[in-house]
Amino acid sequence: MAAPAVPVESSEAEETVPVRKSKKKLFIIAGALVVLLGGGGAGAWFFMHGAHDTKEKAVEPAKPPVYLPLDTFTVNLQGGEQYLQTDITLQVADPAQVDDIKLHMPRVRSRLLTLLSSKQADELVTPDDKKKLAQEILAQIKLPFDPNGKPQQVDDVLFTTFVIQ
Repeated sequence: MAAPAVPVESSEAEETVPVRKSKKKLFIIAGALVVLLGGGGAGAWFFMHGAHDTKEKAVEPAKPPVYLPLDTFTVNLQGGEQYLQTDITLQVADPAQVDDIKLHMPRVRSRLLTLLSSKQADELVTPDDKKKLAQEILAQIKLPFDPNGKPQQVDDVLFTTFVIQ
């Protein structure tokens, strides 16, 4: 008797048949990864910029300006026919500086009277002339009051009135 033919399964046949995995699962994983990375990046960006702003605010606290108004100055200008009347206000670094300037006010007024009376009327006409005078006043006020003293911390000189007659 002839032996019945038994079909032989070959291993090659199994290898050629591709096994299909679901692409849906791959898309879900990729989408979740994109969302997580995007959220992490956005969180890091907000955290870093928020910390940077806080550092800047902590470094520069805003101080209100401190002003010291001086008594009115009335001086004869060079040439003898005209005079200058002006009110000056100083902007200083802190209240302690105000006390120091007030303590030496006679010296401050003497320096400024000498400077103002050395000017001629035509030297004080334009806004640039007044800015130059303010810089000269600032230089005089910043000079130390004592020979071994430190310079005054004056930030600005402001004219509140300025009349030449």
